[in-house]
Amino acid sequence: MKLDFSDEFGYDRIYLNNASTSRMPRSSIKAIGDFLSKYNEHGPDSELSDSYVKERLNSLRKAISLLIKCRPEEVILTQSVTDGINFVANGMGLKPGSNVITRGANHEHPANYFPWLRMSRRTELRELPIDEKGFFEFDNLRKAVDENTGLVVLSHALFNTGAILPLEEVGRYLAERNVPFFVDAAQTVGCLEDVDVNKIGCNFMSFNGSKWLCGPMGMGIFFCRKDSAEMVEPLQVGGESAMLHDKKLVYKDLPARFQAGFRNWAGAAGLEASVNLLLKVGIGKIREHNIRLANLMREELSKVPGVTLFGPEEAAKRTSIVSFAIKDKDPEHLAKRLEKENMILAVREIYSTKIIRASPHFYNTESEILKVVQTVRG
Repeated sequence: MKLDFSDEFGYDRIYLNNASTSRMPRSSIKAIGDFLSKYNEHGPDSELSDSYVKERLNSLRKAISLLIKCRPEEVILTQSVTDGINFVANGMGLKPGSNVITRGANHEHPANYFPWLRMSRRTELRELPIDEKGFFEFDNLRKAVDENTGLVVLSHALFNTGAILPLEEVGRYLAERNVPFFVDAAQTVGCLEDVDVNKIGCNFMSFNGSKWLCGPMGMGIFFCRKDSAEMVEPLQVGGESAMLHDKKLVYKDLPARFQAGFRNWAGAAGLEASVNLLLKVGIGKIREHNIRLANLMREELSKVPGVTLFGPEEAAKRTSIVSFAIKDKDPEHLAKRLEKENMILAVREIYSTKIIRASPHFYNTESEILKVVQTVRG
């Protein structure tokens, strides 16, 4: 079944940079305006507006919980993926002599490496060897985990190649050893079917609303399993997140524990509308559509002289990210030329090699893919 969302996303420019920031549906933009209008109509600091805000935030948590199969109270609203990563990296008090395991720095997104690198001032950071596609050998993980391992950190899918890592296998192994597990799901929630925190077995997960979820900037999600909340000391504290009990500071239950001062209520209204649209379409259908576009693009690009495609060949092992380079063509120059032709792609790196990254989503079309490849060819 071909998806048609020209009413929600119909623009002249071809946008293939959803792995960075997606376009928002027009209905989500309207939801933000509707929220602001109603909020001001009720009177911003009134009992009626307070109830309205709580209703919107609870509705968003319920929608997110359907996406990742968790409890609504385990959904903490943040500003970004980076917020959730730093909650754990800066709030998890690991004992002296502990180690944290992650992938190699040269193939990881800075947001999911720099916080753990800074954490290594007080803990050992162990980096798993990875191959040219970003995968690691499971035996190397087994060798790295020991009685002092305080946390394992992995991306669900890679930002530069789209490779999907085998997290369910990792989660089962770590659960047997009672080792906490953090997942950066920025590149999977909203585009990959069955992102299930229970199957993955993670304690923590972070992702944002402005990539594959098609929500506004300034909205992120931090999943914290209820029985793992005590592992992390909140970075901020306020009246929303704590209270006094017998003259002692006591943190409130999830989600309030980590939400001191959250005020992006209009953004939450927009994200709720976007998530509900994705749920209505069905993540399975979105995945099917996206991978069809990615396969088409890889097939057509392979016919271009001098092209190199990166990432796994097997569709099941990658998202819709298509990364490529063309011999004797500078990626940055090519990306600028494409933008002048109203086609938006991104320049990224795989190790030290600059590449062009395309990342189609459910509102993109086959004709757009063919037009982009034709322009690249020229």
